Amino acid sequence: MKNHSLIFARAYEKEEGGKIPASSRPLFHLTPWTGWMNDPNGFSYYHGQYHLFYQYYPYDTEWNSMHWGHAVSHDLLHWTYLPAALAPDEPYDSFGCFSGSAVELPDGKQLLMYTGVRKEGGEKSKDLQTQCLAVGDGLNYQKYDGNPVLDIGDLPEGLSPHDFRDPKVWRTQDGGYRCVVGARRPDKRGVLLLYRSRDAFRWEFESVLAENDGRFGLMWECPDFFRLEGKDVLFVSPQDMLPEGFEYHNGNGTVCQIGAFDEKTGKFQAEHHQAIDYGIDFYAPQTILTPDGRRVMIGWMQNWDTCKVTGYEERPWFGQMSLPRELSIRNGRLYQQPIRELALYRNNKAEYRNVAVGGEVTLPGIEGRSVEMDIRVRPANPEKPYHKFTMRFAQDETYRSILSFRPHESLLKIDRKFSGSRRAYIHQRRCLVAQNNGEIRLHVILDRFSVEVFINDGEQVMTATILTSPSARGIAFEADGEAVMDITKYSLFSEEQP
Repeated sequence: MKNHSLIFARAYEKEEGGKIPASSRPLFHLTPWTGWMNDPNGFSYYHGQYHLFYQYYPYDTEWNSMHWGHAVSHDLLHWTYLPAALAPDEPYDSFGCFSGSAVELPDGKQLLMYTGVRKEGGEKSKDLQTQCLAVGDGLNYQKYDGNPVLDIGDLPEGLSPHDFRDPKVWRTQDGGYRCVVGARRPDKRGVLLLYRSRDAFRWEFESVLAENDGRFGLMWECPDFFRLEGKDVLFVSPQDMLPEGFEYHNGNGTVCQIGAFDEKTGKFQAEHHQAIDYGIDFYAPQTILTPDGRRVMIGWMQNWDTCKVTGYEERPWFGQMSLPRELSIRNGRLYQQPIRELALYRNNKAEYRNVAVGGEVTLPGIEGRSVEMDIRVRPANPEKPYHKFTMRFAQDETYRSILSFRPHESLLKIDRKFSGSRRAYIHQRRCLVAQNNGEIRLHVILDRFSVEVFINDGEQVMTATILTSPSARGIAFEADGEAVMDITKYSLFSEEQP
C-alpha cells in the first residue's frame, strides 16, 4: 500500500508533475500538478496572491484518498503549483481530507477548514465525516491538535454523521466567524447547518440555514453563502437531481438561490432559484471577494458521470477548473462574465460584420483552440426567421463539437458526440434561452479541451469538456434558412501549435 503522507505526496508530485509537458495541458485552465483533481477548495486571497486548493489524488488519474493540491496566481489565469497542502495522515482523516475553505486569521496565518473522513464499521464500513482545521503560512500547514472541531456531538438530532461535509468559513463584521456545512436527514435530503465561533477554533451550532424540500436533488454538497449587490446568495451542488424542464438536469447539478438572510433566526429565505451552469461539466463552485470588490467564482469543470470515459486515461492528469467568472445580479437573477483579466491576453483580432450565413461558412482568421469569440446572430429578414444556426468548432476531417440554436424553440444545444469519445456517455445538453425574434448573443471561450459559452451577456452559461486533439482547429458556421452574423475573434495567450 502506498505511503500517503504529505512528504511522500510532495516528493511524488514534484517528480511526476515535472514530466507532464505544458503542451498536454490547457493554456489558462488549472489542472492538477499530476493525477486527479475535483472540487476547488480554500479559494482565497492571501498575502498578495490568489490561492486555490483542490481535491487531489496525485498517484493516479482516478478518485482515491483525497489530498489538498495547491496553486497560486496573480491574475487567476497563470497558476504556479505549490506542494500539496494536506494529506490524509491522521486517524480522523485517514480516508481523506475532503472539501473545505480558507480564511485569514488576525495574526496573519491562514486557516484551512476541511472535512476529515475516516471509516468505521468493519466489513460494511461507512464514512464518518467531521470538520477539521489546519493553520499555515501559505505554503506549509499544521493540523490543529484539537481536531476535529465539529464532530457527531455538534450535529442536530436526526442528521447523519456519514454525510456531514464541505465547510465554507468566513469572517463576520464583528470579528467573529461563521461557517456553513452540508448535512442530510434520514430521507437523504440535504440540510445546511450554520455554526459560529469567536476565534475560528471553538465552534457552536447556530441554526439550520436552509434545507432541501425535495425540489433540488438529495444531499446538498459544497455550499457557499455570500452577499452580492444587496442580496444574500446561496450556492449548493445537489446530488441525484431530477430534471425540471430545461432548468435542471439529471444527476449532480448546481443551484443558485437568491434571497434574504434573517440574522435573528439564522435562516435564509429564497426568492429566486436557477441553475448556475446549464452545460455538461460544472460542479462544486466556490467564490471569493477580490481585493477590488468583485465576487469571482470558480468550479470543477467536470461531471461525475463522465469520469471513466475512454480517452481520458490517455492523459497524465484528470480534471480542470473552470475559467474564473465575475458574478452580478440583474433582473433578480445571477449573471456571469469571464474574468476581466482575460482581455489582457488577447491577440490576432479578426472581425466581421453582417456575414450572410446559409450553407457552411468559414472565415479567414476564425480558427483555433485557444480563442475568444463574440457572436451576434439574427435573421437576415425579420419576417422570415431562420430555423437553425450551427457553429462547429474543434473540427477537422474526423472530429467536431457543435453549438446549435433553434429560435422557434428558443433552445441552445451543446453536442460533443463527435469529439472523440468511444463510449455512450453524456454528449448533449440543451437550455432554454431568451431571444428576440431569432437574435442571440454568444460569448464563446475555447481552451484546448473545453468550451464555455456565455449567453446573452452572461444570463446563462454552458460548459463542456472535449477530448479532441488540439490539432483540430477548424471553426465553421451554418444556417438552415437565412441568418446574419457579426463576429469578433481573438486568439488567447500564445495559441498552441497544431
